[in-house]
Amino acid sequence: MEFDEKQVVKYMRDAVSETSSKLYDDDELLNVVDMIWDWYDDQGLLEIDNEADDEDINVDALIKYVRKMLSKDKASPILQEDVEPLVMAELRYEQSLDEAGI
Repeated sequence: MEFDEKQVVKYMRDAVSETSSKLYDDDELLNVVDMIWDWYDDQGLLEIDNEADDEDINVDALIKYVRKMLSKDKASPILQEDVEPLVMAELRYEQSLDEAGI
């Protein structure tokens, strides 16, 4: 399995209320995914010799980072209360890939 944008979006939509899910288009959810990967890069977690496992990820710091970035994006409709479930859904999706041998 490869990283599939449609699948990660599905995970993220399933993590928030139906009302919230309808507020967000796929590009807005994928923007959150990009923010997560930007944070990984800033933390050096994408370097080849630094394979991150779940213990290396400071989830609280990651969520705080995504909230901060979204608050700077005045056009983003993503509600602050949905940030944590969206980030956690993306992390669960990544974990499902790890479990599948990616």
